[in-house]
This record gives sequence, structure tokens and C-alpha cells, in this order.
Amino acid sequence: MFLELRHLRTLAAIAQTESLAQAAERLHVTQSALSHQIRAIESYYNTPLFSRRSRPMRPTEAGRRFLAAAEVILPEVDKLDRDLKQIAGGGTGRLYLALECHSCFTWLIPALEQYRGHWPQIDTDLSIAHSFDAIDALRRGELDGVISSDPVDDPDLVFLPLFRYSIVLAMAPDHKLNEQPAITPQMLRDETIIHYPVERKRLDIFQRFLTPAGIEPAATRTSELTAMIAQWVASGRGVAALPKWAITNEVERGIITTRPLSIHPVQVMDEQNQTQTELSATLHLAVRREDHELSFIEAFVRLAREQAANRLNGINLV
Repeated sequence: MFLELRHLRTLAAIAQTESLAQAAERLHVTQSALSHQIRAIESYYNTPLFSRRSRPMRPTEAGRRFLAAAEVILPEVDKLDRDLKQIAGGGTGRLYLALECHSCFTWLIPALEQYRGHWPQIDTDLSIAHSFDAIDALRRGELDGVISSDPVDDPDLVFLPLFRYSIVLAMAPDHKLNEQPAITPQMLRDETIIHYPVERKRLDIFQRFLTPAGIEPAATRTSELTAMIAQWVASGRGVAALPKWAITNEVERGIITTRPLSIHPVQVMDEQNQTQTELSATLHLAVRREDHELSFIEAFVRLAREQAANRLNGINLV
């Protein structure tokens, strides 16, 4: 038989990157070798696989049929390879995690402890060394999972949803914005925003709320710790957009209050529209695509969801 798995992987890489050079880089071969493979397949079947006139590269009808087969065959072959390796290794594996979620320790640590009891053969660890390059470390193989609310478009990664949560504005009990039923971007023009020390494009309060409305706050300050942010808010040094579940204790103690963040505040008062208008986000476990169906990864996702549901208020499992 002429066809080989490498042929399927070659066409899949070209279709995903739309570039011979990028596909060659992904497959760790030369561009010349990739071109030779394509020409050999086209010569054998006497039909072109990609249009020579289009840029980026576009598959022909034969190429699309080839890719349809690749989408079915390659995942099954990869899964078989992983399963056999896992069986040969006695079901062992590694799960090194990092956090892009600064508030997640309260439920993640108990989840990991329970997971170790259920899967003692899996080498687990929680890294704090990759707080600012966790996704890149996952791509490099230094990590096996990243807890993140900021999914990226990467064909080599899968973001497995854990739960959805509301993002609220936290403020001191005597803050003037407590008079408002909901907070719009314009109301924060004169405020000091306290946030985690990451790029603005990774912060919902800026990326999805203030920046689209063209609003710049009066000032900003940062802290890595949710507890410290809550204390600064309580003392009137600023306001902060935080996951509602992360500040339950402070709200119950009465040292801070919260209001929903909404571009359409009138709708927030409508029970039918409330979940649609409030600012919210989804927390994910990011893993490499070839790992996301491993049994011990799937088991961790189930356990993480269970622990979050048992320990956190105001979340929705997804």
C-alpha cells in the first residue's frame, strides 16, 4: 500500500497552517522533504491535492477527501499509541500543573490531594515557576496542564471547561457605587482599579469591559494575591473586578460589597436577562491535544469540577 501515516500528518499540518514552511517547522522536516511528499502522492494518484494558484494553500477536492480521512484516522492512531504506552507503563503518567488563576488555590489544593489518593501512580505537582509563561511551558512539555480563564487559539492545545462564574466589582461598603444596581464602564472613569500583575489583554475588566467602551480608569495598582487585593478594596484604596466565588468570605464578613458589571444595567434587573448581561468567564484546564483523552486527565477534570461545585458558591458547571 502506498499511503503511510506520515502522508496524513503532512496534509493535516499543511491544511492547519496554510503554509508549507510552517507545516515543515511543525513536523520537524525540511520544506523540500514536504514538497517531495506532496508531489509523490499527487504523482501516484495522478491528481493535485492543493491548488497551485491560491495563497494561502487551499486543498482540492482530492485534498479535502484526504483531509477528511486524516481527521478520522490520526486521532484514533494517536489514542492507540497513548493507550499502549500507558498499558506498558503500568498505567503511570505525569500531571504537572500551573495556575493562571490567582484565586484557585482554595479548591485546587484539596482537589489535587484527593486526586493523588485515587491515582497514586500518577506523578502530580503544582508549579509556581510558570505563573507568567504557563501556556508556553505547556507547549514545550514542561507542564501537562494549565488552569486558565484565557483560552488561546492553538490547534495543538485543548481547553477543557471546568466551570463558569460571574465577575463582580468589589468595593468598600461605604463606596459611592454601592448606590448603583449594576456597574457600567463609564462609572469607573474616576476609579483606581486594583488588578493582578498581568497584561491588560488578559484581564477581563480591561479586555471585555473598559477598553471596548473607550474608558481609561483614573489609576491602577497591582497585587499577586487575591487576599491583598480584597484588603486594599476594603480599606478604600480602589475597586477590583474579581470572581464572585473568590471573595465569598470577605463579603460574608461585611468588609467588602459587590455589584455586577454590565454594559446594559437596566437588563441586569430582569431575571430572565441577568445571566446574559453580567460579565462572566469560564475556567479551563488547558492540555496538549494529544493528551486530552488520557484517562488520568479525564479523571482529574471530573474531580476538579466536583471539588469546585462542593467548595465554591455561585458557579455553574459546564
